[in-house]
Formats: sequence, C-alpha cells, structure tokens
Amino acid sequence: MESFFIDVLLFLWKNCFTNFSTGVPLGIPLNSPDRLLGRLDSEDASNLVLNGERTVLISREQNGDLSPVTNLVTSGRRDVVSRSLSGAKSFCDDEMDLEDGKVEKDRVKTLRCYRPIKLHNQSLLSGLAYCISSCSMILVNKFVLSGYDFNAGISLMVYQNLVSVLVVSILRIFGVISTEPLTWKLVKVWFPVNVIFVGMLITSMFSLKYINVAMITVLKNVTNVITALGETYLFMKHHDKRVWTALFLMIISAFSGGMTDLSFHAIGYIWQTLNCFLTASYSLTLRRVMDTAKQVTKSGKLNEFSMVLLNNTLSLPLGLLLIFAFNEVDYLYKTPLLKMPMFWLVITSSGFLGLAISFTSLWFLHQTGATTYSLVGSLNKIPLSIAGILLFKVPTSLENSLSILFGLLAGVFFAKAKLQERSQS
Repeated sequence: MESFFIDVLLFLWKNCFTNFSTGVPLGIPLNSPDRLLGRLDSEDASNLVLNGERTVLISREQNGDLSPVTNLVTSGRRDVVSRSLSGAKSFCDDEMDLEDGKVEKDRVKTLRCYRPIKLHNQSLLSGLAYCISSCSMILVNKFVLSGYDFNAGISLMVYQNLVSVLVVSILRIFGVISTEPLTWKLVKVWFPVNVIFVGMLITSMFSLKYINVAMITVLKNVTNVITALGETYLFMKHHDKRVWTALFLMIISAFSGGMTDLSFHAIGYIWQTLNCFLTASYSLTLRRVMDTAKQVTKSGKLNEFSMVLLNNTLSLPLGLLLIFAFNEVDYLYKTPLLKMPMFWLVITSSGFLGLAISFTSLWFLHQTGATTYSLVGSLNKIPLSIAGILLFKVPTSLENSLSILFGLLAGVFFAKAKLQERSQS
C-alpha cells in the first residue's frame, strides 16, 4: 500500500509541479477563489470545485472531495474530503461552489493572465493531472487515518494547512503568485468564515476515518441539497425541475447507500452529517462575506491564493487550541508513527496535494471549458469510489454497490442539469 502511494506522489510531482515551475498557466497570479467558482463568459462559465477536501479546495474537501460539486476546499479543499472530494456545480447567482464555497467572479481575469507553454495534448495532460490529484487527496487522507490508524485528525489538518501556508508564502516571495496582505480588518471580516472552514475540515477528517471512500462521495451529495434549500430561503434563488429531481435522486442514493453499507459506523455517519451542514454553511456564509472582504483589501480583490493563505493561516491558532481541547497532545507524544520518516513523507504529500487540486483544476478549466470540467469532475468520482473499495478492501454487497452507482450517476445528472439551467438563464 505504501509503495502505491509513493508511486502516485512521484507521478504527481513529475507531471504537475514540474509543469507549474516551468511556466504552465497555473504559475501565473490567479484572480479568483476555490472544493473555482463564479460566473465566466459563455465558454468558461462553470460551477467549479475543490476537500476537500480542499477542494477544500482548494479546501482539500473537503472535502478533499474531488469533483466540481464537491471539492476544492484548498482554501476551503482539502474537503480532506472537503479538500477534498468534489467537483463543481453551483447554485448562487455568483456561481457559488457547493462544496468549496468559492466565488468565481474574477475567474475571467484569471484565465486571461495565463501564458501557457507549448505542450502537446495539454487538455489530456491537464485533465489527467486534475483527476489524479483530486483522487489522490482523499485516498492519501484515508490511508493516513485508516491505514496508519492515525487518531489525531485535527493535528493532521493543522499540519496540512501549515504546509499550504509555507508553499504559498514561498511562491509569493519568489513572485510566482500574488496575494493580498493580511490586515486586521480583513482578519476580522473573515474570522467567522474561518471558524466554519475549520469545522468543515475537522468533521471531514473524522468521518473519513470511519466511512469508506465510496460512501463518502455519495453522502457528500447531501451538501448540495442543503445548499440549494439555503439559497432558496436566504437568497430567493430558484432552480428548475431537473435540478430538484437530481437532488431528490441524491437523497435517495444517500439513504439507500447507508442502509446497505456493510461497514456502517454510526459515529462516522454523524460526523459526515455535521460535515454536510458545515460545508453548506461555509458556502452560504462565504457568499455574504466575500464582497465585504474585498472592500477591506488594498486592491479591492481577493484571489484564490489570498483565500488559501488567509483561511489556512487563521486556522492554525484555532487548530492548535482544538488539539489541546481534544487531548491529541498525549496521543502525539505516545504514537510511534511520528518517528517513521515514511509517515512524514505521506502526510507532507497530502498538504501538497491540497494545493495541487487548485493548480490542476485551474489548468484543466483553462485548457477545456466549463462543460468538460464539470462533467469530468462528476465522472471522476466513479474511479475514486472503485479505487477506495479495492485499495482498502471494503466489504460490499450488490445492493450497496448499486446504491453507490446510483448516487454517482445522480451527481452526473445534477451537473448536466445545472449547466442546462445556466445556459437557459
């Protein structure tokens, strides 16, 4: 298992980060947020994400989470899952990403800043890099939490955020990217969003430890339902029947998947439910705060890497407090994992993957377009789910497999419905 992740990490380094350092578009200053959201012109308009679990984007979400609807929470990315898990679909007029909660109003300017180098098959290469980085984020986190049986999810989040802060700061010092200076006015405006962001990442870590990757991808679809309801009542945003039909199918798949999950863990499902509400809250709150935050910056803008730096920097002191509150200090002091160089390599790579999701998402979007990006992000959950089941030897049944497939196809249907809704409006 360790050799598999090492091979994946080496591949990402050679094919993604090497390209960035040699002038691939993603090394140019970016004027947009995450998980990658906002309203572009007809060719590039999209719903984008990041865990992810970053996806958070940029969040890793998350949610890691790794498809356009889910995932780049690097700034909001690592959707863990959140920075994880995810992709892109939006509900807001400002094209708010449901998983990573990033606004893309400035993405047009971002894309115009790109100066791509001449490479053959850039669309294929960028798409492959995006799929690999987004899938790897959640798989690496799952490997750390379950494979190594690491029981300090908050500490892992803090370390990943620290890696992101250091990398972004180094890139800024060398002039590769530009970020807004962190002022007290900006910190005050952003702090409520950051509290939700930290909660989103932590709950994503905790749920990922107990729930298999395939079910995580299905359950995170519930975030889209909560966000849609929130936008309907808070922002009077209306959606057509196809969107609501897709959301209804997502709910059915989540319930059927949970009932047929042979590795069902109540604690994990509770954490994932909290994660869905926090991710939706992050998306809705970010929409309200974004305009105010831009007003207190010197340039009047808040690009993606500024959000990454802001979110991850503010999360460090809060994360340290939670480490003591959850008594992870004793565990860190006793665990032999911290004495293993391979373990440090794996968790450090997870921090780089959070940023890789952001870079590759922007690169892929620039090389293709909104439709391709959104659909690939949704379809990317299918190999992710299969890989999660096979790599971690998840016990499953025909009923559970069909429920997972049903949920994944509902996500694809949702992506197409949102694209059609946007084109008609």
